[in-house]
Amino acid sequence: MKLSEAWLREWVKPNLSTDELVAQITMAGLEVDAVEAVAGNFNGVVVGEILSVEPHPDADKLRVCQVAGDSEGVRQVVCGAPNARAGIKIPFALVGAQLPGDFKIKKAKLRGVESLGMLCAQTELQAGDDDDGLWELPADAPVGTDLRDYLQLNDQIIEVDLTPNRSDCLSIKGLAREVAVLNRCEVTPPAIAPVPVTAAESLPVVLNAPEACSRYVGRVIRNIDISRPSPLWLQEKLRRSGLRPIDAVVDVTNYVLLELGQPMHAFDLAKLEGGIDVRMAEQGEQVVLLDGQELTLNADTLVIADAKQALAVAGIMGGKHSAVTGATQNILLESAFFHPLAIAGRARSYGLHTDSSHRFERGVDYQLQLDAMERATVLLLEIVGGEAGPLVEAKNDEHLPQARQVTLRRGRISAALGLEIADEDIEAMLLGLGLTLEERRPDAWVFGVPSYRFDLALEVDLLEELARIYGYNRLPTRSLAAPLPVPAHAERQLGLPALRRQLVARGYQEAVTYSFIEPELNRQFDPDNDPVTLKNPISADMGAMRTSLLPGLVKTLQHNLNRQQERVRLFESGLRFILRGDELEQEPMLAGLIYGNRQPEEWANSQDPADFYDIKGDLEALLAMTGAEGEFRFQAASHPALHPGQCAAVYRGDRLAGFVGAVHPQLQQALDIPRPVYVFEVAQWALLEARLPAFKPLSRFPAIRRDLALLLARETAADQVLKCVEKHAGEHLIDLKVFDLYMGKGIDPHRKSVALGLTFQHPSRTLTEDEINAAVDLVVQHLQSDFDATLR
Repeated sequence: MKLSEAWLREWVKPNLSTDELVAQITMAGLEVDAVEAVAGNFNGVVVGEILSVEPHPDADKLRVCQVAGDSEGVRQVVCGAPNARAGIKIPFALVGAQLPGDFKIKKAKLRGVESLGMLCAQTELQAGDDDDGLWELPADAPVGTDLRDYLQLNDQIIEVDLTPNRSDCLSIKGLAREVAVLNRCEVTPPAIAPVPVTAAESLPVVLNAPEACSRYVGRVIRNIDISRPSPLWLQEKLRRSGLRPIDAVVDVTNYVLLELGQPMHAFDLAKLEGGIDVRMAEQGEQVVLLDGQELTLNADTLVIADAKQALAVAGIMGGKHSAVTGATQNILLESAFFHPLAIAGRARSYGLHTDSSHRFERGVDYQLQLDAMERATVLLLEIVGGEAGPLVEAKNDEHLPQARQVTLRRGRISAALGLEIADEDIEAMLLGLGLTLEERRPDAWVFGVPSYRFDLALEVDLLEELARIYGYNRLPTRSLAAPLPVPAHAERQLGLPALRRQLVARGYQEAVTYSFIEPELNRQFDPDNDPVTLKNPISADMGAMRTSLLPGLVKTLQHNLNRQQERVRLFESGLRFILRGDELEQEPMLAGLIYGNRQPEEWANSQDPADFYDIKGDLEALLAMTGAEGEFRFQAASHPALHPGQCAAVYRGDRLAGFVGAVHPQLQQALDIPRPVYVFEVAQWALLEARLPAFKPLSRFPAIRRDLALLLARETAADQVLKCVEKHAGEHLIDLKVFDLYMGKGIDPHRKSVALGLTFQHPSRTLTEDEINAAVDLVVQHLQSDFDATLR
């Protein structure tokens, strides 16, 4: 935001130089990007008047002008400007004047004709961008007056870079309030009083989208003379703020925007049909803007409409159809409060950014609309005349922002800022910012937050305000001291870093992917859970919160494959976001992915491709770290993103913990991945709770092993068989494993051969043959009855 220092000092008069003022504003958190002079360094330039113009005798493009303005009388000046003509007032550089660029005006002869001075354009004085001809001054400019004094050019333009939370400072009023509280001086705003109503006409207003626009103020002003230009002082303030004067109506609305921070707009009353309807746009509705751009609107866009069509995109830009022109005689002036969320992102979605949208999407004072209307009306009546109608205000109290109160505790001030501030200074600073003291307690204050401070809601916000106004550079510098007890670490808690180290040791690399993913990609991996969609996503492919970590890992795999990485091992720990009813659950997960060959390329390594059992083995290594391997089990299952024949659910006890398997071939093909991809995803709760190790004395007596070769139905899971053996083999069974699996020639095609190794050992004596045989016989008996198993 650009502002004139002289304009700011009309509101507040700190006893500071420009450099001191700029430094103070910056240290208060309102960073100043640049300071530049309103005009170049020149002197000896006065207001001149061209009395007569004659052609140059020896040059077609030059004219000989007689110019008044020099105290010694009329001077002859040779000028080549195309707009040089009798009767206009222009900047007149006298002989001896010093212009920007160290250029001094001397007596001269141009093609044989004497010239005593120079008539100037804006660019020659570095006071503007217009270089098409002479700078034409107002007709009432006093001839002979020093130009710097007349235009108040001893001024600076200050450009302030405000953070999005400080929308209250996007005006002279807001900055003056800051400067006043920093210097403990008074703000002297212009008096704003209700304008007498001299016309009865008004236009009805209906709020059909009160959640987006909860206050709208309108006023009809009739019989204006728009041919009257804005006064020079108003045009100069606009120019120094980076706005180009257009006509009196537009200039006044821009002036109020800069002065008070309230965007306004004017409609040509003759072009309106019926009353004003503040509503959401119809999908596909079209409007042509003031700049000639035609927009096709979305249904989430707020518009100002009449009975026939949309007149303006609310809070962004007016429409061309109802624009004020040189033929306008009657206008409807509007001043409204649009909720920030209703405007945020809308201008950008249409490729627009305006002064109005910049303010509305950050938050405009919701109590300012009536004052802004009265201020604009007074200025318009002074400049273009006319009769003002009554104010028409439509508002919805339910959707207007509610007044807030914040409690500030005395003890928190010294704890957070490291110093003691007197009570009267605390109150002076916060009251100077516009807060109201609602209650004073022995240990705290209760402050009311003003309607223009959307950023003040918590106690820490008030502490920050105190730090700003007191001065960051005045806060004490010291090391903070606080008790930092070392938290007890439960031995049963495994810790995520240990799991990470295990995976890294097995050749994996950790990935960190976005929590936002493409909605369609999320649906491919997890169609059973609808993701939470974002209202204002970073991009179209990051529009939903992930319900699984697998899509991010697979996208990372694609990125690596596109860069000729043929063997990939990745893992990620992070949150997935599951919507259960109205509650959003954030569940910590651990996921892994393998692709390519089982071993890295090397002369001694085989080039066999990785398979399901490789990633299952990696996952089992993680499960083993808990010391509770017996609590986990794998069970054949189905998952929409995994291969129907290579998918297992992971359980800890009876609770589902995750899945492991190969990516479904159809999904693999859709993602254009040439070889199988194997993945796992397990909830962290299942991995982080470990079992405490307990020492068991080693037996000094021999272990005895018995092998069983069983014929089983092909669909019988080995896990069920092992559980049966463990249950009935007795307490002396110390090891059980499957060491062979055979299906093929010599065996019933509907059955398979499974070979089990059973190891028995007693802690205090040698087991007898009879004891071993009894245990094995009991196992075989139950296997036969439970699974129709037979010994080979």
